[in-house]
Amino acid sequence: MKNKAYIIKKVILGILLIFFLFLFIYSGYKIIRWKIDSNKTKKEIKEIHKKVKIDEIEDNENTIIIEQPEEIPAADPYWDFIKVNLIDVDFTKLLNTNPNTKGWIQIAGTNINYPFVQTTDNNFYLFHSFDNSYNEAGWVFMDYRNNVENFDRNTIIYAHGRYDNTMFGTLKNVFQNNWLDNQANYIVKLSTPYENTLWQVFSVYRIKTTDDYIQVYFNDDDEYQKFLNMIIGRSMHNFNTTVNANDNILTLSTCYNESDKVVLHAKLIKKEVK
Repeated sequence: MKNKAYIIKKVILGILLIFFLFLFIYSGYKIIRWKIDSNKTKKEIKEIHKKVKIDEIEDNENTIIIEQPEEIPAADPYWDFIKVNLIDVDFTKLLNTNPNTKGWIQIAGTNINYPFVQTTDNNFYLFHSFDNSYNEAGWVFMDYRNNVENFDRNTIIYAHGRYDNTMFGTLKNVFQNNWLDNQANYIVKLSTPYENTLWQVFSVYRIKTTDDYIQVYFNDDDEYQKFLNMIIGRSMHNFNTTVNANDNILTLSTCYNESDKVVLHAKLIKKEVK
């Protein structure tokens, strides 16, 4: 009887040893894989910035200030925001590398300064780099339901929140006092082959994973306004910005951790049609 108990104990210990050995090997593999993907992503970002020309564009005859139905006080930073230069990107080389290229995104006070892509689903670029090679760092991509030629009411851009600060890893800066204390950070710039645009931030928050803020289509103005009220109400900072059903908005979404998301919303305030 004692021998049987001893054998059972040895078997259990053996199973546990194999399990923890497998766990150790798997964890080591994941760490090495993460580092390889990180190095590849950083190299790709560096190469992209070397070959892509980004110009700042002053207002001209093609500049359109989006009409604001509400009266905006003279002291509101909006009047400074609409004077901010747009960016204009030459997409020739980017499109040669990846025909799925749809635009470029730049966010003040972060490292986010990348081309973004779009394909027929929201899964491919979670695990593929800009050059379409497999990479668990993924890339910055626009929701497959959106149309870059004619922005929807809610245009959504995603990326992983990488710990090495690539992709949307620095989007969580929006919760830090040094980001919030500088109103110059409250803008997002986009450039596409069709137009250059400027967006004013009006809501930032951290939330348990949900899909209620990534709605693209709305039945009517009332449904859209309820949606806007919801995402404004969630903001961890009061930007004192009025948003209504006449506005087009931009939503940025990334992981804060395994269960939470970081979300930023901004409204379109200026554009230049190419």
